[in-house]
Amino acid sequence: MEILASFPSPSESEIHLGSIPLRGYALCIIIGVFLAIWLGGRRWVERGGRPGTVADIAVWAVPFGLIGARVYHVVTDYQLYFDEGRDWVDAFKIWDGGIGIWGAIAGGALGAWIACRRRGIALPPLADAVAPGIAFAQAIGRWGNWFNQELYGRATDVPWAVEIDNGLDNGTFHPTFLYESLWCVGVGVLVIWADRRFRLGHGRAFALYVAAYTAGRFWIEYLRIDEAHEFLGLRLNNWTSVLVFAAAVAYLVISSRRAPGREERVEAPEDEPSDAVESADAAESSEETDAADAAEAADTAETADAPAPAKLEKAAKADGAEGGDGEKETAPAEKGS
Repeated sequence: MEILASFPSPSESEIHLGSIPLRGYALCIIIGVFLAIWLGGRRWVERGGRPGTVADIAVWAVPFGLIGARVYHVVTDYQLYFDEGRDWVDAFKIWDGGIGIWGAIAGGALGAWIACRRRGIALPPLADAVAPGIAFAQAIGRWGNWFNQELYGRATDVPWAVEIDNGLDNGTFHPTFLYESLWCVGVGVLVIWADRRFRLGHGRAFALYVAAYTAGRFWIEYLRIDEAHEFLGLRLNNWTSVLVFAAAVAYLVISSRRAPGREERVEAPEDEPSDAVESADAAESSEETDAADAAEAADTAETADAPAPAKLEKAAKADGAEGGDGEKETAPAEKGS
């Protein structure tokens, strides 16, 4: 096959900062994490939250996310670490590559939930704030696969093919890491636009990110040729994408019906205790309940103030009667009371 153009893979997986060697994979993850925290922090403040909250929650979310990402990879690709001739110690070498986004999101969400509980804020609005930053972080993190010459697709001669020579494959292949990186950038831009246009709230911006990402991950995963478990002719990650996509779309529909609009308050001001805002959803539900109670009370008061037919009739007789008759009618009543 005639190659019109292609771009090479790095000859080494390390970047040297002076005399300090740094894994390209780790560097991409670090840059992505900082970008996600910075952008998420700005969006959180725009929603009425405190500066520094996202960074504080990231102290919990990032380690949980990394652990979850590695655990998911090791469990779903256990043959790489526990088959005959493999060294199980390699399962702990995260710097050599091998993390799963599904585990990263699940683990990160658990860590964020714990941190949110400690600060007395709700998880859904925080997830909305950090959603596009996570997408951009994934876009950067995927370039770590380029440094490690992994997660490429089928052999191809397209001008943007990536050159691979890793001891297993030699030639030009679809750069699926590049496809996913560009897709994630598009997902992040989409979430930012939709969030501003439709004022997404109650976790719907995050759900949109999940749905959009999984839609792209399905076709990108279909191009990959690295070893993976399959079920009914599809790779495991394809099935995961389908299920997660369906769950995200269902959440978008159900949430928009149950709690339309966006949270009015996401975090208590600095001069107010954090537990004063248990959750934006609870506060909004309380406001709706109070409004309904007020309307019901107004209706009740209006009904009580309206004179009954018997009172109207009696008032009419009293107005039409002469003074003497009126005194005779009212005297017994005064005596009885």
